Amino acid sequence: MRVVIAEDLALLRDGITRLLQAFDFEVVAAVDNGPALLPALIEHRPDVAVVDVRLPPTFTDEGLQAAIQARARIPGLPVLVLSQHVEQLYARELLADRSGAIGYLLKDRVSNVSQFVDAVRRVAAGGTVMDPEVIGQLLAKNAGAQPLHALTAREREVLGLMAEGRSNAAIAGRLFVTEKAVSKHINSIFSKLGMPPSDDDNRRVLAVLTYLNA
Repeated sequence: MRVVIAEDLALLRDGITRLLQAFDFEVVAAVDNGPALLPALIEHRPDVAVVDVRLPPTFTDEGLQAAIQARARIPGLPVLVLSQHVEQLYARELLADRSGAIGYLLKDRVSNVSQFVDAVRRVAAGGTVMDPEVIGQLLAKNAGAQPLHALTAREREVLGLMAEGRSNAAIAGRLFVTEKAVSKHINSIFSKLGMPPSDDDNRRVLAVLTYLNA
């Protein structure tokens, strides 16, 4: 699996490179600034990109904007964004095109090797991965918000795990229920959020987007 990495801190960039290589990823490019990222993504068209939100020269959101521009040029390009702090706006911007293959993790998660590698693989496979801390803050902030007020406490819990990128089987294992029960909750969530069956839309991504925009 081919990876492009964008991280300005040399030690962290090298650490992520070595970590991914140890799990049989091929790092085809590792850049340290915003202007170099977009050309690298366009040239290499990786299976997944791991991108720091804030890169030189201004350390604002160069990484995020380069990733968004690359996805406009290469629809569906898988991108896992790393951030030092929780910023809901970043998560919303990443999901705005509703095509999935997006992840948002705090940098601290890199130290949890299995969790980080699993997130990279899930994003590369087209999944959506949101940091649990992001989900926790959203749950606290949006407890009474429209259109989520119609969801039960269990449905909110399921939606939060969906936002983390968990499969039905993983959600069932986390909540100690059957996959059939999880499927029932998810169908109820879709119904309450006004998302009828569709062959064109990734309803899990749309549900997560609704969750983030509440």
